[in-house]
Amino acid sequence: MKRLPAGCAAIAAIAAVLIPPAPAGATPAPGGYRHYVALGDSFAAAPLVPTQNGGSPICLQSVDNGYPAQLANRLGIRSFRNATCSGAKAQELGTPGPAWGRGVTPQYQALSLDTDLVTVTIGANDAGLFTDLMSCVSLQPGRGCVDRFTAGGADRLARKVEAAGAAVGVALAEIHRRAPRARIVVTSYGKYLRPGGCPTLAAPIQPRDADYLQATVDRLGDLIAAQAAAHQAAFVDLRTASRGHDSCAAADVRWIEPAIPAAPAAPFHPNARGGAAYAALIAAALQPA
Repeated sequence: MKRLPAGCAAIAAIAAVLIPPAPAGATPAPGGYRHYVALGDSFAAAPLVPTQNGGSPICLQSVDNGYPAQLANRLGIRSFRNATCSGAKAQELGTPGPAWGRGVTPQYQALSLDTDLVTVTIGANDAGLFTDLMSCVSLQPGRGCVDRFTAGGADRLARKVEAAGAAVGVALAEIHRRAPRARIVVTSYGKYLRPGGCPTLAAPIQPRDADYLQATVDRLGDLIAAQAAAHQAAFVDLRTASRGHDSCAAADVRWIEPAIPAAPAAPFHPNARGGAAYAALIAAALQPA
């Protein structure tokens, strides 16, 4: 899942940022947070976005242009641990790396009693959303994937999303246990596809499929928001401000790249501009009311 935001004016459009009181005992240093840990999957790790972390190449993590690094810079945080890893699942944050790449330090191990800020973007891989999204890419008109996901009258992707939401809740409880003094900020995913999609060579997904896929991502966002509220975590909804910056947008304004990226980034993942925009949104949400 990094060009300074062309769309940071969208911060004013944050209509769904829910910031509950910090948990008891949360005492960030005067003027800001001191010990920040970023957890999550490729949306936070920013695969293929410069500069990639040579010390952990299997995670495809940008050391300076994903939203975690850009947020740390915005907040002036000196103690910053970026534990994000492409392919990570909520149910695997305590295991050594994603299932396809064992050997990476478990993300939970980055947390400590000193941690006073945690950001989390997780859940999409639990539902297999990226794999399913890529399976819908087709240059053949009329060859869609909605019918495949809903064959027999049951939406199997919807079922996986519901289970993913529950897994996020379990992860948040464990993060609280390991970092009881921390403000925990959970994000949604962004807007990948606009209504009707943009069935072009760069993003060849049929209109009906595009609407179905984005609705599924939005449903996961709603479930993540509910779990954040249930576990005294802040929820930052990236979807509203992302409108107009989806993979269908012009290359100089998009935050998420299409199937054939124009900027350094993985397909259907944030670019450097997106990382900057998401960092700005999270930083704005952390400001005192």
